[in-house]
Amino acid sequence: MQELAEITSDPNAFERFYREHVEAVQQFVARRVDDPYLAADLTADVFVAVIESASSYRRSRGEPVAWLFGIARNVVAGERRRKAKELRRDARIRGRELVDEDDLAALQERIDGESAARELYRDVIRLPASERAVLELVALDGLSVGEAGRALGIGAGAARVRLHRARRRLRSRLDLLDLDRSDLPEVTT
Repeated sequence: MQELAEITSDPNAFERFYREHVEAVQQFVARRVDDPYLAADLTADVFVAVIESASSYRRSRGEPVAWLFGIARNVVAGERRRKAKELRRDARIRGRELVDEDDLAALQERIDGESAARELYRDVIRLPASERAVLELVALDGLSVGEAGRALGIGAGAARVRLHRARRRLRSRLDLLDLDRSDLPEVTT
């Protein structure tokens, strides 16, 4: 795509690219962060990274949208690392906040009610990063398996294998947890 190489120097080319893809990037980011200000900042960071790396885009490595999701994934991962470091620092500085008994009881009920979901979430986190990345791009972001592979810099066959492995691991955990699968999103390849 000639236009992609031009966005580093042509504001009109960048504006067209931005308008075409900003909604998809916002959705991608919004699924991963719950603060609207942070989501806006990360979306902007994605497009700054696009400008900075547009000259390195190679058509042979996939469609621009897969390349764009790869950049978005890196930006969000960088924010998660920064936030985790900040939380560790803050935890060392600050002691526990006081919680009254009513709040504590309500929290305990909520924690008990969400135990199966936490277990499944832990299982997703425990997936190898390569399998989890494909699963998230397909199940959460709606990319095809081939597009997810391109976003991750791997072939479609490798992406299908990783997705199959992730699903197999999670399916066995769902059986152990005896969860109702009708609430889970259908993932297609």
